[in-house]
Amino acid sequence: MTTKKELTVADLPGVGPTTTEKLSAAGIDTLLAIAVFSIGNLADVAGVSENVARKMIQAARGMLEMGFETADVILDKRKNIRKIKCGSETFNEVMGGGFETGAITELYGEFGSGKTQVAHQLAVNVQLQDENNEPSKVIYIDTENTFRPERILQMAKKVGLNPEEALKNIKIARAYNSDHQMLLSEKAEELLKTGEFKLLIVDSLIAHFRAEFIGRGTLSERQQKLNKHMHTLLRLADVYNCCVVVTNQVMAKPNVMFGDPTQAIGGHIVGHSSTFRVYLRKGRKGSRVAKLVDSPNLPENECMFFVNSSGLSDKEE
Repeated sequence: MTTKKELTVADLPGVGPTTTEKLSAAGIDTLLAIAVFSIGNLADVAGVSENVARKMIQAARGMLEMGFETADVILDKRKNIRKIKCGSETFNEVMGGGFETGAITELYGEFGSGKTQVAHQLAVNVQLQDENNEPSKVIYIDTENTFRPERILQMAKKVGLNPEEALKNIKIARAYNSDHQMLLSEKAEELLKTGEFKLLIVDSLIAHFRAEFIGRGTLSERQQKLNKHMHTLLRLADVYNCCVVVTNQVMAKPNVMFGDPTQAIGGHIVGHSSTFRVYLRKGRKGSRVAKLVDSPNLPENECMFFVNSSGLSDKEE
């Protein structure tokens, strides 16, 4: 009985030792990674023409037999989806049991609405043992210097984790501009390949883009870069079954006469790229309100929760 040879990147047409080395240096060392790459990006990374890059991608997809599948196969694959709890049972119910892996969840709202608090709580709760009795680790990209290890210590104690171990399970990087932020999201793939990381947080997604691209004349360039960034995050979520959570800023629409004038920054690029969109706002008596605005499978719904000294909860301490 002959065993089938496992195909690698080196088996692709037009890929020699030099190209293989370039791809490996960029963290692209599997057929799946090439299969989901865009032609232009792969050409830049590998230093080949777009025609060669196209052939590489087509060959990788052919080797992996990527094509149409029946819906029952997709349903079976979704059994690997994990739901990360956020500390508030009502919030978890609105999210269909928790924040889903393999997807991007956008949290948007005004300052003080609880976006970073939710991100911190998820960074702690994902470390609780999963069905395989294994804790997961976190990648945290901080763009506004809002990550606070002291807050992680408080939340870890509440859920019964070793506070010091909880800090060690979070890999954090401070992004100083939009290019650095995009680079960090690409470098995150090296960590995700280990299988230990199930949560990637970008807090906040839009801050650097909003500061660097000022005026309507730069809007097109900003949206193109933002689109590339979102698609990188979407690919990471899908390929590595990782929960990607991005926080987003808002603006007030002056032409809205009735209702809430608050609108998320980033336009349709962010809106269409996000799998779940959650609007956070301040409620009565110190509470916060979370409204699920968009989801592919859940109804629009909202709930109230509290941000306490020990983390998120359904009741005020």
